[in-house]
Amino acid sequence: MKGRLVTRDPTSGICVLARVEIATFFVLLSMPFLLWSRPELITLATNVLILSMLAISFDLCWGYSGVMSFGQALFFGAAGYLVAIVGRDLGFSSIWGSLPLAMLAGLCLSFLFAAILLFDRIKPTTIFVALGTLTGSYAAERLVSGWQYVGAGNGLSSIRLLRIGPIEMVEGIPFYCLALMLFSLCYFGCRVLVRSQFGLVLAAIRQNEEKLPFIGYCVQVYKAVAFLLAGVIAGVAGMLFAYHQGFVGPGNVGPSLSTAAVLYCLLGGPGTLIGPVLGTAVVEVASYFLADIDTIRQIWPLLLGLMLLIIVVFRPNGLLGFIVSDRERIGSYGRGGSKQVRTTT
Repeated sequence: MKGRLVTRDPTSGICVLARVEIATFFVLLSMPFLLWSRPELITLATNVLILSMLAISFDLCWGYSGVMSFGQALFFGAAGYLVAIVGRDLGFSSIWGSLPLAMLAGLCLSFLFAAILLFDRIKPTTIFVALGTLTGSYAAERLVSGWQYVGAGNGLSSIRLLRIGPIEMVEGIPFYCLALMLFSLCYFGCRVLVRSQFGLVLAAIRQNEEKLPFIGYCVQVYKAVAFLLAGVIAGVAGMLFAYHQGFVGPGNVGPSLSTAAVLYCLLGGPGTLIGPVLGTAVVEVASYFLADIDTIRQIWPLLLGLMLLIIVVFRPNGLLGFIVSDRERIGSYGRGGSKQVRTTT
């Protein structure tokens, strides 16, 4: 028997993360057929899709670029308020105008925060950025709570229905399909991005940020670009939320929703994109069903918080950390991922 080395490329098969993604999208595509007779569950599934986009926006910030943003709800809620005001004052609710407006709102606000928090002579610390975005979110919540033009503490309700041409997108399967389409575009766009050369730099930032400036990369520029893209995605999610719920209020721009996005991401698994989607589904579905059980109705938030705390503390990589290795989560590029296997003949 003589041993010899054979080079095997681990990418020749479908990795675990890809299988999770395929299974998740199969379930999402099946929802209209499985739940067509349960409109309340279709509404829940639509909310999960919308909040998943918010969680993905945080994952781009923290999971991929190392920017701890507690202000994602600010971009989310600002876009919702903008489309609600335009619909109320101008009678306009076409998706061809509302979608660019929401993206522009998220982009402009995230650019403002990036200019203040990320571009400085001194490298901003994680705490500095986290507190800066948290302060902005809290300030926005207090502002809209006392501003009568935007409904003050009551928010804006009776928002016009979103229109695609002559078609009004009502709550139910039609709106779910629209949300799924926009969610898929955002998700696969982010997947292509993080697997590109740009994503390779983001991976390097996660692994060893200090060395990148010595080889010619401006780390803060890459972080800012990821932050801007996250703001755009959060804005799209906020637009969908406002039209789907028919309401937008101070809580949609405040720290509570920003913190929820952080928990969704950390529960599912940061730096994976699909992890925040799973985390959002677990939290929202558990909240929906546990709140209806009489025996634990009063304590279900405590039980949910305890579950989140245990997972986040003892499994920092989230639920996906149980089945996805760190190497696969971070990614390998080029031909460096091949490994040698010894065989006998």
